Amino acid sequence: MTRQSTPTTHDPGPADALARAEQADPDAGKALHLPRGREIRFGTASWTDPTITRGAVFYPPGVDSAEERLRYYASRFSLVEVDSTYYALPARRMAELWNARTPTDFTFNVKAHALMTGQPTEVQRLPRELRDALPSELAEKDRIYGKDLPPELYDEVWTIFRDAMEPLHSSGKLGAVLLQYPRWFHPGHDNRVSILDARERLGDLGSAVEFRNASWFNERNSERTLDFLERNDIPFVMVDEPQGFRSSVPPVAAVTSPRLAMVRFHGRRASDWERPGVPVVERFRYLYDRAELEEWVPRITSVAEKAAATHVIMNNCYSNYGTTNALEIATMIREAYA
Repeated sequence: MTRQSTPTTHDPGPADALARAEQADPDAGKALHLPRGREIRFGTASWTDPTITRGAVFYPPGVDSAEERLRYYASRFSLVEVDSTYYALPARRMAELWNARTPTDFTFNVKAHALMTGQPTEVQRLPRELRDALPSELAEKDRIYGKDLPPELYDEVWTIFRDAMEPLHSSGKLGAVLLQYPRWFHPGHDNRVSILDARERLGDLGSAVEFRNASWFNERNSERTLDFLERNDIPFVMVDEPQGFRSSVPPVAAVTSPRLAMVRFHGRRASDWERPGVPVVERFRYLYDRAELEEWVPRITSVAEKAAATHVIMNNCYSNYGTTNALEIATMIREAYA
């Protein structure tokens, strides 16, 4: 498959990104309320990554604690995606703190834990009660999959996750649980059943599905994939990401649920997209230029006509690249509605 190169101009450094952010509307990241009760929210997929908390690339000097950072972030944006829940099952107390530290009009999208989407997790990162209940042959492993667990323990994973999300759900701040399926999750009956099972287990928490295998959108499966999601009222996560790989999902703009449309920007750093051993922060180290963001403005305004809420999330979370691009595209979209 063809691999595209990444121009060096897309990694200019935090100082250049900060200069660009200062040219955007400082209030652009707040919720944009549209006629008929619709809204567009903007944010990033992290607010605590080490590359953004170092130096004054986004947070002002003195904004150093977890509470101060979240409060400051929530004063600039109306949405954030929680990524840490993929690596470790969340605790209810943490969600209570997130709820207390953010305004009433703020939204969290939360990534499903790895075991919930068929991916492996480190045994040592599981809650103690789950580790203690593991059969000995699993407890001795470094990593396990959800399919390895006894049914009652697999059920408990979902119970722990749901309970932890309740403070956000009850306050109206939980947007959706992001079900991000891995590259080896191919189109097929069993995997469609897995998606429906996840939706049922999450219940009224709400979910959205992102694919990371191109075959869901090849000539044979594209229409069937969108029809499946639409028939089951499951929001489809639109993506911008490097093309030409087995994991590349094309930039399809489609609304499969009237409740929610979601767009996630992963950057276009093709040189590292599937390269083994690349740290996550390097894979997404990409600052979109204005022309690349402008490609999405008509797509986003179009899907926003068909969904009650539209979430625009920057996952190019290296330093202040995500926050800068989030402000820039939010400014563009506001100008489109002016």
